[in-house]
Amino acid sequence: MEELKIFLQLAVEAKASDLHLVAGAIPVMRVHREIQILGKDVLTNASVQKIVNALLTQVQLKELAESGDVDVGSSVGDVNIRVNIHQQSNGLGLAIRLIPSKIPTPEELLFEDALLEIADMESGFVVISGPTGSGKSTTMAAIIQAINQRHARHIVTLEDPIEYRFQNDKSLIEQRQLGINFPSFQFGLRHVLRQDPDVIVVGEMRDPETISLALTAAETGHLVISTLHAPNAAEVVERIVNVFEGASQQQVLVQLSATLKIVVAQQLLPAKGGGVVAAREILLSSMAVQNAIRTNNLPTIRSAIQTGKKQGMISMAQSMKKLQDEDLIE
Repeated sequence: MEELKIFLQLAVEAKASDLHLVAGAIPVMRVHREIQILGKDVLTNASVQKIVNALLTQVQLKELAESGDVDVGSSVGDVNIRVNIHQQSNGLGLAIRLIPSKIPTPEELLFEDALLEIADMESGFVVISGPTGSGKSTTMAAIIQAINQRHARHIVTLEDPIEYRFQNDKSLIEQRQLGINFPSFQFGLRHVLRQDPDVIVVGEMRDPETISLALTAAETGHLVISTLHAPNAAEVVERIVNVFEGASQQQVLVQLSATLKIVVAQQLLPAKGGGVVAAREILLSSMAVQNAIRTNNLPTIRSAIQTGKKQGMISMAQSMKKLQDEDLIE
């Protein structure tokens, strides 16, 4: 573990977002989206295995042996990390995401007004989308922390793995990790409704049953916040709807039109002076959007975003132009 601490310290000092420790290769880190070499010695599989043994429980080691891949959240010293451990041709590999110890504020993340309003919502369905590494977890953490600081709520998170760690402020926050505190997102969602939550955070919606349970939770008066891998806001709606067929799809159309509050699709761009900044497409629940969803006329959602500026909607192209006009991106 000492070797990992040294690598992490160097990565933190370099302001890296990711660290890669792969058997048969020199360690590398990602700094402002570019891969940089860290050190000069090739890692042996034995040295990587030693790090893995320190990070994983016996159950997780068994899962790694059986599936060849496992995700885990951990803290090493004062550095929080999310780790994907996988088997590759030369042995084991670790893809380590460094999680800031301080949760960024909405102001630091340049939240639009529509995002600021999420913290005051009492019920409904909120989706944060974007590709891997687009800052979805960070955006969601900032929203949760804003709720925590403003309102007395019971917040339950279902995560894979736990990334940001919250301290109770005005809210009571319970963080639960997949594979340790609950066996599946479906199981976690079914049982969380018996725990008197106000806010339910679902790390990721990966299957029809999870989506259906999340919509039902939103429909019954809870604020449900989740993430989805989709490049734009309109496609989020399409992906949710299209995993269902027949009568189930019709039910989801009705539920989604009634509960959807906001979809945020984001991507990270190189910022002026270093670092990254998020460009965000925002879809809000207007009468036109609700009608488009209810009647399964989903192609019209894109035009609703284009014409919904007064309501707070913005397309990705408009968001990028705004960042450029404000001289925030390269």
